[in-house]
Amino acid sequence: MSTNADKKKKNAVSNFFAVVGNNIKEIGTTFAQGDFKTKLSFIILGFGQILRGQLLKGISFLALEVLFFVYLFKFGWSYFSKITTLGTVETTKANRVTVYGDNSFLILLFGILTIFAIIAFIVIWRLNISENRREEELLRAGKKLPSNKEVFASLFDKNFDKTLLAVPVTGVFIFTVLPIVFMICVAFTNYDKQHQAPTNLFTWVGLENFQNLFSFGGSGLAPTFLSVLAWTLMWSFFATFIDYFVGLGVAILINKKGIKFKKLWRTILVMTIAVPQFVSLLYVSKMFANDGLINGYLMQWGLIDKAIPFWTNPALARITIIVVNIWIGIPYMMLIATGLLMNIPEDLYESAKIDGATGWQMFRNITLPYMLFVTGPFLLTQFTGNLNNFNVIYLLTGGAPQSMQLAENAGRTDLLVTWLYKMTVNDTNYKMAAVIGIMVFVVTAVISLVVYNMLPSVKDEEGFQ
Repeated sequence: MSTNADKKKKNAVSNFFAVVGNNIKEIGTTFAQGDFKTKLSFIILGFGQILRGQLLKGISFLALEVLFFVYLFKFGWSYFSKITTLGTVETTKANRVTVYGDNSFLILLFGILTIFAIIAFIVIWRLNISENRREEELLRAGKKLPSNKEVFASLFDKNFDKTLLAVPVTGVFIFTVLPIVFMICVAFTNYDKQHQAPTNLFTWVGLENFQNLFSFGGSGLAPTFLSVLAWTLMWSFFATFIDYFVGLGVAILINKKGIKFKKLWRTILVMTIAVPQFVSLLYVSKMFANDGLINGYLMQWGLIDKAIPFWTNPALARITIIVVNIWIGIPYMMLIATGLLMNIPEDLYESAKIDGATGWQMFRNITLPYMLFVTGPFLLTQFTGNLNNFNVIYLLTGGAPQSMQLAENAGRTDLLVTWLYKMTVNDTNYKMAAVIGIMVFVVTAVISLVVYNMLPSVKDEEGFQ
């Protein structure tokens, strides 16, 4: 298996260099064999198209080139040129007047944006060359180039997919890809409350933050990180599979023949979905507090002498969170399982009964395999969702109880995502929050990829018959 993996890696690398080589060769061939219109288009984008009467294409390429260079020289270059240092001129005060220097935050943000703009311009430049080559080949073959009207009409016909995706793709890069890259870059800086732009500069520190996260000595965060990671994985496992099997069991009980008022039981369970989750969680948080309803009535009835530390005892707090999440998660799973159970052929159960199978045997050999086969991807989605389940943890406990053994204000019920939130909002420790964000991605991605490739529904789509 390792040999196959090595071969795939080698093939991927060789394919990459082959594609790069072919592109370079094609660019050189186009320049060498192209007419003067094509050659000038290497410098002035759209020049060849304009001279060939393709005004719509040519003006579009030329406008994009002008827009790029205006942005680069009027705005982007001033930030991009300082991205290696993130600024050297500090903000100072002279005679009660603030003299602003460099802003590390803006340098990093717009420096990254400028890199994206340069990459986009290279792609557009390459498309411009390809378009010139295609037009020359058509003319050499004695064919007529499409008119400007036909080119415009194609934007809403055969090229409508490009037109439709242009705005969403741009939005994804600006509002998703750019912030992610920015966050990753912050992980390699010393951006924290002592280095707040524009008052104080921050700079690159390499792998120092990652070394701090995985260091066990001194102020290292490894013990805290491993503790929070272990609880995050444990929480995700129990929150996913307890909800799954309990919800499945409830659906089987309600769907069982002879059960009356089925709609009533489903309605009661679904009502927990109708109530906004943050309202329910905040209410439950107060209800289980030391002075809440639960402890109040138990002491009033004489069942306990002092309040049960639902939220202040680490072990009990974690158990309570998992139990509360069962109440929240069962209705969703019950609804999903109800629909799927109805699709299992009744003949399978009838045949099993004739063969003398018990209820447990039918569940183990018919119901459960079918449900796991169909809901495998859903289970994976639920598990990865619970890894980042901010609402349940933060609204119930806020990560509490706190512990002197954990660093950076981490609590015993904090997940990686709630710990990240505390670092960002409460402590303004952006550098370590970015590192934790990367680790959350790594953990989620590794688990998702490994488990996804192990799912029966992925390995063998026709496996369950």
